[in-house]
Amino acid sequence: MRYFLKSMEHSIWPSSAVHLIPVSTAKNGVSSKSRKRIMPDPVTEPPVTDPVYEALLYCNIPSVAERSMEGHAPHHFKLVSVHVFIRHGDRYPLYVIPKTKRPEIDCTLVANRKPYHPKLEAFVSHMSKGSGASFESPLNSLPLYPNHPLCEMGELTQTGVVQHLQNGQLLRDIYLKKHKLLPNDWSADQLYLETTGKSRTLQSGLALLYGFLPDFDWKKIYFRHQPSALFCSGTCYCPVRNQYLEKEQRRQYLLRLKNSQLEKTYGEMAKIVDVPTKQLRAANPIDSMLCHLCHNVSFPCTRNGCVDMEHFKVIKTHQIEDERERREKKLYLGYSLLGAHPILNQTIGRMQRATEGRKEELFALYSAHDVTLSPVLSALGLSEARFPRFAARLIFELWQDREKPNEHSVRILYNGVDVTFHTSFCQDHHKRSPKPMCPLENLVRFVKRDMFVALGGSSTNYYDACHREGF
Repeated sequence: MRYFLKSMEHSIWPSSAVHLIPVSTAKNGVSSKSRKRIMPDPVTEPPVTDPVYEALLYCNIPSVAERSMEGHAPHHFKLVSVHVFIRHGDRYPLYVIPKTKRPEIDCTLVANRKPYHPKLEAFVSHMSKGSGASFESPLNSLPLYPNHPLCEMGELTQTGVVQHLQNGQLLRDIYLKKHKLLPNDWSADQLYLETTGKSRTLQSGLALLYGFLPDFDWKKIYFRHQPSALFCSGTCYCPVRNQYLEKEQRRQYLLRLKNSQLEKTYGEMAKIVDVPTKQLRAANPIDSMLCHLCHNVSFPCTRNGCVDMEHFKVIKTHQIEDERERREKKLYLGYSLLGAHPILNQTIGRMQRATEGRKEELFALYSAHDVTLSPVLSALGLSEARFPRFAARLIFELWQDREKPNEHSVRILYNGVDVTFHTSFCQDHHKRSPKPMCPLENLVRFVKRDMFVALGGSSTNYYDACHREGF
């Protein structure tokens, strides 16, 4: 059976991959006219717990240009710097369903094949000239674009490249053409580029960069390598963070044990592919099934029957339930506050240098994973944000008030939606202040102090919070 995916306008909140966070009504609503409504329209949107609809949103199939609120500010504010966190684009599965044929997806880039982008051919041409460019080891050994007739495990697809070419072009139109963030003769030190050591993250970063700065000068590009998916650089050792994660994983395991329908579904699927149930579950079949769905390829069949949409729905529905409980138990929040602190601390440091008039690192790009963005979203208090879809983007904008040059403000945007006033550090700002933007000091205070307060205990810094006894 084949499932036809019509092009559809993306929901305002992106969807989840392995985890889904259902949308609930904002506590205080959104009252200000200057703030974009972020809740789905109940009349036109399907139920948010529909697992197939959620999965299609997660696929993020490139279609019409999406609405975005990046770069929106009162006229007397000047854009100072932009910090972009992305999840890599659409990829081939990381796991194979045992004893089934791998989905046949072509990972070469073909200009006249869907999904199409007018810059795709030029992107390939430009990447072919970059082999001698500056990439921190081991990035210099990775291919700069996908190029296998049958995708390799985890490889970026043409869809993934197009998703980020679109992201880059959208950011170019706003930040360069409208706000002139970088001068025409921009220099290498005005960009900060960092990626994990996977080809899919490096290639996604390059695709976005090419959409943002077409035909850029390779001599001005330097991608740094980040060994950790949490982008924690030299501060990755954090025993308490790992304890939170272990407790969270235990919670997930216990919830799964309670779900008899899930167990029955895994049992049925295991019989179809003729392996023990335990082996099938370990193969994480949902990862492969999402690829079939996103690329409109039939689910696999054997002589014992076919894996089908009903199996898929059961697994996805369980994930929705898992997200509900995850929010209630708060263990993942503890993990997120410690997991996201290093990269948030680095970001505010870069912002503070920009407020002093420093002109380097005006545009920062982190090309990362779902397990990078998800803790940052959770730590910021964006509990309504669904798990990052393919090519998700989370953006921090720094603005200066031209009328009061010493005052700086921040905006946080998730896939083009302004979520600043849904963050824990600025959700009450409009009640207490007439200022239209969230002060930078709110974010600084949150990262330097309030993240540790939220963890409980008496810790006032990252090291102590990571090593406190008796957790």
